[in-house]
Amino acid sequence: MAVTWSKDLETGNAQIDSEHQTLLKAADDLIDACTKGKGREAIGPAVDFLVSYTKTHFTHEQGLQLKYNFPEYPNHVKWHQTYVADMEALAVKIKEQGPTIAMVAEVNMEISKLLTHIKTMDVRLAKHIKSASGK
Repeated sequence: MAVTWSKDLETGNAQIDSEHQTLLKAADDLIDACTKGKGREAIGPAVDFLVSYTKTHFTHEQGLQLKYNFPEYPNHVKWHQTYVADMEALAVKIKEQGPTIAMVAEVNMEISKLLTHIKTMDVRLAKHIKSASGK
């Protein structure tokens, strides 16, 4: 499953969209490595990057949510926390058991969850920010 940026992923918030593009590029690079037979080498570093960058991105998003009094903040933060915990657990699993095709499938599943989150929760957040800021 190639992960490419598309119109349905745009939130309209430049910072959020830019950070989402970085996350998706990392995910796509991992998938590309897998299709070229280099997935075992790429999966550990890729997941480590995704965990680290996701934390940074979620911190930025949560700051915007607080700044603009986003009413869905508690649920959004809870989703972020669960997602980070799942990604961290996957990173540990990869380090302990070594990368496998099954692990790539798990990474793909986590990426799919993130895409759904972007298309739903993050789009609502960006609309709220736009409305609250008058921009």
